Amino acid sequence: MSGITDTMEKDGKYIAHTYGRFRTELVSGKGALLKDSRGKEYIDLGSGIAVNIFGMCDEKWQEAVTAQIGRLQHTSNLYYTKPCADLAELLCLKTGMKKVFFGNSGAEANECAIKAARLYSYEKYGEGRHTVITLRNSFHGRTITTLSATGQDSFHTKFGPFTEGFVYCEPDNTEELERLVRENQCCAVMFEIIQGEGGIHVLDKDFVKAIERIANEKDILMITDEVQTGNGRTGKLYSYMHYGIKPDIVTTAKGIGGGLPIGVTMLGDKLEDVFTPGSHGSTFGGNPAACAGAYSILSRIDDRLLSEVREKSEYIFRELEGSKGVVSVSGMGLMIGIKTDRPAPDIIKEAMERGVLVLSAKDRVRLLPPLTIKNEELAKAVQILKEVIANEASA
Repeated sequence: MSGITDTMEKDGKYIAHTYGRFRTELVSGKGALLKDSRGKEYIDLGSGIAVNIFGMCDEKWQEAVTAQIGRLQHTSNLYYTKPCADLAELLCLKTGMKKVFFGNSGAEANECAIKAARLYSYEKYGEGRHTVITLRNSFHGRTITTLSATGQDSFHTKFGPFTEGFVYCEPDNTEELERLVRENQCCAVMFEIIQGEGGIHVLDKDFVKAIERIANEKDILMITDEVQTGNGRTGKLYSYMHYGIKPDIVTTAKGIGGGLPIGVTMLGDKLEDVFTPGSHGSTFGGNPAACAGAYSILSRIDDRLLSEVREKSEYIFRELEGSKGVVSVSGMGLMIGIKTDRPAPDIIKEAMERGVLVLSAKDRVRLLPPLTIKNEELAKAVQILKEVIANEASA
């Protein structure tokens, strides 16, 4: 049982085995540095899968959350709370969207988006016009409906029957998109600007503009899934802003919460009045403590931070592209995928042994560091990663 902690034993005995955990128990951290139960320190290039965008134990976030918990930690949505209203206002001011629905996760945000799109189409066109086009290799969540929306066949097994009304388009294939629109009664196209779980594939700008053109011509709604790409991750507040489009619905989660669960569905001009009392809801959605923390995060994603994200991104690309053992580097901002000669799991394991935490996305090593990671920490981590990739390649 060497190396197995009491926590690991309890986890194995009492927690459903839905995760292939690394044999490491994390116990504390500050910024981009984490420590495990043996006292080993790691540079974190995963940030809880794009959640801890200001690093671990961010003091301003902690202050906002604990102050709110000391006043009111939860109330039902039958009553007004200031953090909920303030966060919704800030989101709308920063994006130009009109209304916000709060849930607890990215999957819930996407469920809400699908419901909003179908409700809009039903009220305007009646029954039958409910199909949502998503992209192959996409990932939109793990509920039955968001699994159905996910454009990967591997997710469409064992849990059926799945929610009907989804068809899948090959990314960057405008001709196929046009065909699917002709052949189906469509209400929306839902897409990630960067397919994160799908291997860090960045959509072609001409394809995204084609989605916008077709959507405008056919009164089909554009839904951008910004669960992983949002909140400064790509060097803009939301990744669609790189493309000059105006989505009808924007979903986000992860990084905006700073570590507490929150999901956000932002509704544009066409949908600001689509929901009425009783048409949707969430017990914990708009929780005042989560919203207070999210307001602290969102209010600090400013031009200076976004510029730093872009500079750090350029550094990583410059260091890794052409490096020994690196086949290609993809992504945007601090959402980066590395295709390597050797299998990604081997590289992830060795990097961890050398004190750097990285993730995977399909066959790629995935980097999602805190946006505020210090330059010297980033440089050290990238150097270790380069050495690991090179060693693996020459093994």
